[in-house]
Amino acid sequence: MTAQPETLYGADDLTHLEGLDAVRKRPGMYIGSTDSRGVGHLVNEILDNSTDEGVGGHAAKIDVILHADGSVQVDDDGRGIPTDVHAKSGISGVELVLTRLHAGGKFGGSGYKTSGGLHGVGASAVNALSRRFDVTVRRGGKVHAMSFRHGVPGIFDGDGPDAPFTPGPGLEIVGAMKRGQRTGTSIRWWHDPRYFETGAALDVEAVRLKLRNTAFLVPGVAYRLRDETGEEAVEESFHFPNGLTDMVEYLAPAGDRPVSGTLLVTGEGTYRENAADANGVMQSNVQRRAEVEVAFRWGTGYERTVECFTNTIRNAHGGTHRKGFERALARTLAEAARNARGLLKPKEDAPTLDDVLEGMTAVVHVRIPEPQFTSQTKDELSTAGITKVLQGLVEQHLKAWLEDRRTKAEARTVLQKIVDAARVRLTQKQQKDAARRKTALEGASMPAKLVDCRATGVDRSELFIVEGDSALGTSRMARSSEYQALLPIRGKILNVQKANLQQVLDNAECAAIVQVLGAGSGRTFDLSALRYGRVLIMADADVDGAHIRTLLITLFARYMRPLIEAGRLYAAMPPLHKITTRGRNPQTVYTYTQAEMEATVRKLEKAGKQIVTPIPRFKGLGEMDADELWETTMNPATRAVRRITLDDVEAAERILELLMGEKVEPRRNWLIDSADRVDRDAIDA
Repeated sequence: MTAQPETLYGADDLTHLEGLDAVRKRPGMYIGSTDSRGVGHLVNEILDNSTDEGVGGHAAKIDVILHADGSVQVDDDGRGIPTDVHAKSGISGVELVLTRLHAGGKFGGSGYKTSGGLHGVGASAVNALSRRFDVTVRRGGKVHAMSFRHGVPGIFDGDGPDAPFTPGPGLEIVGAMKRGQRTGTSIRWWHDPRYFETGAALDVEAVRLKLRNTAFLVPGVAYRLRDETGEEAVEESFHFPNGLTDMVEYLAPAGDRPVSGTLLVTGEGTYRENAADANGVMQSNVQRRAEVEVAFRWGTGYERTVECFTNTIRNAHGGTHRKGFERALARTLAEAARNARGLLKPKEDAPTLDDVLEGMTAVVHVRIPEPQFTSQTKDELSTAGITKVLQGLVEQHLKAWLEDRRTKAEARTVLQKIVDAARVRLTQKQQKDAARRKTALEGASMPAKLVDCRATGVDRSELFIVEGDSALGTSRMARSSEYQALLPIRGKILNVQKANLQQVLDNAECAAIVQVLGAGSGRTFDLSALRYGRVLIMADADVDGAHIRTLLITLFARYMRPLIEAGRLYAAMPPLHKITTRGRNPQTVYTYTQAEMEATVRKLEKAGKQIVTPIPRFKGLGEMDADELWETTMNPATRAVRRITLDDVEAAERILELLMGEKVEPRRNWLIDSADRVDRDAIDA
């Protein structure tokens, strides 16, 4: 065996990445990822710097332009990046900010009180990952310009990123500012696809969302998005003078009626943390001041939306500010529910945070100096001291709201909603524990009237919700017992648009449907726990049947919406007429409307067929024999069904509220306005 020479490991084996080399070597460390989100993060980094100018009161207008060649441009009318020479580095402030990591006016100097572009790597990281990066600064009466390729300053001989490039001098004066022209900064860049995954592209909708959110948070700045990537340029403006109040209204689910007005909490607080002074020396117990703005309200629904921001930067995973907000809510409102007369029963558990958040739409925004995040993407705030600041301010505001005689009735309504949510949660837990996916043969505790199927797999199994016992009898004989289950309901179920979830679960028919499906209801609905692959509503083909279908669809849309979104809810289409011809080879045709029946009869008679008269009309599913029901309504190979969809959620919410909601006047007006659309000759009377 030949001895191998020992590999020596010395100082020459160490690599020191200088300047922006580290960004190009490991881009994901600086922009979070190298997929489409990373491409979008480049926009966020530049935009956040412009927004910081707006927060400081120095900018009133910010434009984002998505050019047809794939480049992105951000313009602001702020003070402009400093153009004078930096004493220590010997280069201009523009070059310093755009080529050196952790450089900028946000590290304890007087440039910014608070800022979102904290780490000082954003603009320089974008520069490092760009084939071309152009910056124009209007400041001090002059227009300055500079270009870069992968962070190296120089001159391009032509337009676009493929123009010949010569490394060269730094910032140059290219002209004088026009009379009345505002100062500001304009940055345009072409990102280099080599540093990103194949197919990574800018998500225009994500940019739109970023601009809208920021406009809510900085009401003094008007944002404009110009998208030139399509056949025609499209412009959108975002400006919300009411700030977070407007944002809560925008984020609230469509059709969700408010239970309370929007509560607005504003204030300041102090906390202490270890921080470096102007000379970079770490100091302990440094006092910081935080500005807090929170807006929230409750609605009649069960969905929750809590958006968190730090210095206008969205924190998708929340963080210490959200923790303080939620602690204040849970503690204050649970205590209020316990102390309120007649809300909680003896020995009844107090509501939890989940109960308090049900139906809530909230926005939490803090402005703090030098915030700490868990990563460069700033998805989660980790500044510890802000938790107590938030908790104290929100608790103080909530207590005043609960005790103020002007808002006491509103507060009582909210507390009742929270207590109801707690009761529903406990009821759902009990039902869910009892309704896991087991067939009747496996001994699950199911409603006695359920006629289950033998199949244990979900994919092929179907549940027919059947109108009435007579229809159940025929359906039972017609079905394929291997994979088709039946659940009869008695008449018209509760109109859930006018009821809360507790009333729904107290209703025997609704509760049976929830129990049989086994996936829960409301915000705890779990589609993966659904016991059947498809759910089919099978009601008579008359007006009463249509009403029953509408009531059931309302139940699913209100409390089991993921079932509809997954395309697993259907309405069976039983025929209305049976047309039979005479002769040796009689032909049978089923029709679904009066007009279709008449047209079919004319067509058959024209073809020389004799029709058996009178033509029978099915008044209900129970009037069909088993073979007819199987062939027309239950056999997957021959039946006609309609998939229930929610392509336009807002339109669906509006029509459900109009037809099934509590307000009678809009419904009456709609019926009057729609009367002319009725074919009087087709009325079944």
